[in-house]
Amino acid sequence: MAKARVVAIGGGSGLAVLLRGLKHHVGETVDELTAVVTVSDDGGSSGRLRRDFGVPPPGDIRNCIAALADDEALLSRLFQYRFVGGEGLAGHSFGNLLLTALTGITGDFYQAILTAESILSVRGRILPATLTDVRLSARGRSGETYSGESAIGLSGEPIEELVMEPAAALAFPAAVEAIVGADLVLLGPGSVYTSIVPNLLIPGIRTAVRETAGRVVLLLNLMTQPGETVSMDGAAHYAAVARYLGPRGVDRVLMHDAALPAERLVAYAAQGARPVHLEPGATPGSVECCALDLLADGELIRHDPAKLAAAALAQIN
Repeated sequence: MAKARVVAIGGGSGLAVLLRGLKHHVGETVDELTAVVTVSDDGGSSGRLRRDFGVPPPGDIRNCIAALADDEALLSRLFQYRFVGGEGLAGHSFGNLLLTALTGITGDFYQAILTAESILSVRGRILPATLTDVRLSARGRSGETYSGESAIGLSGEPIEELVMEPAAALAFPAAVEAIVGADLVLLGPGSVYTSIVPNLLIPGIRTAVRETAGRVVLLLNLMTQPGETVSMDGAAHYAAVARYLGPRGVDRVLMHDAALPAERLVAYAAQGARPVHLEPGATPGSVECCALDLLADGELIRHDPAKLAAAALAQIN
């Protein structure tokens, strides 16, 4: 069996979980593993570095590098270390500062990523969706406008429209090439409006996903996200992605189907989060659905990296 070229598109912690599972298949069933990562974050350490130094937000890139690290022990922990004190340092992660410093030294954000990948011996590669300085805004159902990724994630109401400025942001060429040549393109899991869709607002990325010969699979979240997708079921998650991806779109939806532990759901319900459920027949007939047990052990409701990776790779044509 030929080894597959796999591209995972997204951002945030969901993409990192997926990559953590997929990296163990590199060299076996996976020939090339590429993460195409959103660069629209404007909050926390990433937002501060973006404003202070004019670099693309490094946080999601940092998470992906750590997830793909060959040795996730000391070096990965160092990369993810977040300062809790110190004037000007509190809240910053070491990895974010390192990527910013490497960008200053090399004069190029992508070269900084390549250097960090070499330091941590990553299995795969991480590509920014764009190197353009992009900003997100959204219009809620109430008509209110939310400026910036952080504000969108805290909107607390259904999002009617998501907009990126500039609208014609140039896609990173290597990301386009990877998507078009992929055997499998994975969207998510992750925040719909702040991790997945922002990539699809970039014309070159959107066109590449439409034109790839590989299968395009949407990985549904396990739970809704308070502030961003609180009222959205599985069909609404699919519809939001399909709306911005347009013609051709998603070929298959992968979701969790086993019961979620009741004791864990109580804490999530208190925060306004509920399971993401996809009713049979809720997607177009051309879109196949695959339901499997994807839950990790532990107190939190999270995808299991190994289960998620195995289920995703089973979707290859």
